[in-house]
Amino acid sequence: MEKRKLSRALSFGISDVALECVMNYIDDPKDRDSISLVCQRWCHIDAITRKHVTIALCYSTTPDRLRRRFPHLESLKLKGKPRASMFDNLIPEDWGGHAGPWINVIADAFLCLKALHLRRMIVTDADIMVLVGARGRILESLKLDKCSGFSTNGLLHVARSCKCLKTLFLEESLIVENDAKWLHELASNSTVLESLNFYLTELKIVPYQALELLAKNCQSLVSLKISDCDMSELIGFFQAARNLEDFAGGSFDEQPGEVNNRYTNVRFPPRLCRIGLTFMGTNEMPIIFPLAAALKKLDLQLTFLSTEDHCQLIQQCPNLEILEVRNVIGDRGLEVVAQTCKKLRRLRIERGEDEQGLEDEQGMVSQRGLSAVAEGCLELEYLAVYVFDISNAALECIGTFSKNLCDFRLVLLEREERITELPLDNGVRALLRGCTKLRRFALYLRPGGLSDVGLAYIGENSKNIRYMLLGFVGDSDAGLLRFSEGCPDLQKLELRGCCFSERALARAATQLVSLRYIWVQGYNASPNGSGLMVMARPHWNIEFIPPRQVNERPGELPPIDHPAQILAYYSLAGRRTDCPHTVIPLYPHA
Repeated sequence: MEKRKLSRALSFGISDVALECVMNYIDDPKDRDSISLVCQRWCHIDAITRKHVTIALCYSTTPDRLRRRFPHLESLKLKGKPRASMFDNLIPEDWGGHAGPWINVIADAFLCLKALHLRRMIVTDADIMVLVGARGRILESLKLDKCSGFSTNGLLHVARSCKCLKTLFLEESLIVENDAKWLHELASNSTVLESLNFYLTELKIVPYQALELLAKNCQSLVSLKISDCDMSELIGFFQAARNLEDFAGGSFDEQPGEVNNRYTNVRFPPRLCRIGLTFMGTNEMPIIFPLAAALKKLDLQLTFLSTEDHCQLIQQCPNLEILEVRNVIGDRGLEVVAQTCKKLRRLRIERGEDEQGLEDEQGMVSQRGLSAVAEGCLELEYLAVYVFDISNAALECIGTFSKNLCDFRLVLLEREERITELPLDNGVRALLRGCTKLRRFALYLRPGGLSDVGLAYIGENSKNIRYMLLGFVGDSDAGLLRFSEGCPDLQKLELRGCCFSERALARAATQLVSLRYIWVQGYNASPNGSGLMVMARPHWNIEFIPPRQVNERPGELPPIDHPAQILAYYSLAGRRTDCPHTVIPLYPHA
């Protein structure tokens, strides 16, 4: 008892100055949250020393509450639309996620803010003007990540006002293109820029002269990711960008019958070790060979390479740590990866063309390729893969060998009528038991892919997992409820194509003790979502999106039916005030 009293006295006897010094070395949000719960004094010191905050959903709190809680923020990451909005119009376009209210408070109150990362949000040119008008002098990093609503006019204001900018990230944003003045202005004004990314945008005007000027003015430039720009026009840029380490984008347009390959003169900077070339074919592949041995990252997702091309190139890349490909790589390509890339930490295998004949007929990823990678690449931390076939043995193999795996995502494609082995209950259990470092887990199967028993196994063996996506799993409500008795750390859950009732989904949400967010599409829905009210409780917003039809190309394709959706999340902000007609707020009541 005396020891306990002494320990308590010492912990509360720390001076504010000493405590602030200690706090500055603590960055993990969970540790910070625990510290802030000790007492009011510690909570206050956490508030005034917190430099970075991530808000996983912009409706979970308010800008004013953030300002009061953390007045000295230097970095803020804010997410808007649900993750599902990135795929197949799953979320209505007008769902929400407006950045304006946040930017107004940032401009007015966060005097120390140097870095802002907005993801899947609607950002207007006016918002950008307010932001750079107030924070442009000190802003070092601006990331508009998968955002929409702005144009190159807004980017022009950024280029003119943000003289200290080191990072400008625009990847996959929907940007209205008026002209390329923003890029010329950025190249003329920037001297400290380190990273520029407008990869996978629709920006078509990319003057190579501006890129060359940027390279000459910014000797600090280490990363450039661009949209389409013919690689033959980038020769001068690569000569000037001597410190470049990371490049993605460009394009190739070799004309039929062309005698001299115009890309033979392309020479990459000596430090380049991360590369992703778009529209590269077999004839252009040799330009990578001189730097292949030094490559740490290789992105081949947007190339025209065959299975054989993948094998030939990857054999020359023994130091790869990150590899991103389509499933045209095939099992044979993955066997080459397993033999060659012993340092591989991240492997992403996206789906290729769905139409038969458009992909290399060898390009099918199955349990054979996955097992080879698991046995050969023991440092693997991230694995995301679309497979044509899978077995319990392959999942068991991953559980046996991939001890460093933190993030695992598997999608079983529907192209093959017969799958070697379903359900995958035992394989999933073995994977989860073996991969104890897993924090993120996604399993998207087909009906019959995982039984209620397998769903219960996931609940029992997911002690550290914080994010989970499950598709076409379970047989009944009983399986879901057994699943929800486990997963003690699960904060975010996404479900698709399930057979569960509203009442079971609501009960599961209340049983998952750490749950902060749940999104469900495709379940046994009632006309008005009345069964969802079982999970109604303080600070828990429930939104219902009724079934709808979406027609992307009227007159060409029939409309697509989208089943009803549920979105429920923890919120200190109360009921949303900007719900469109496509979203029905069920709780809290108006």
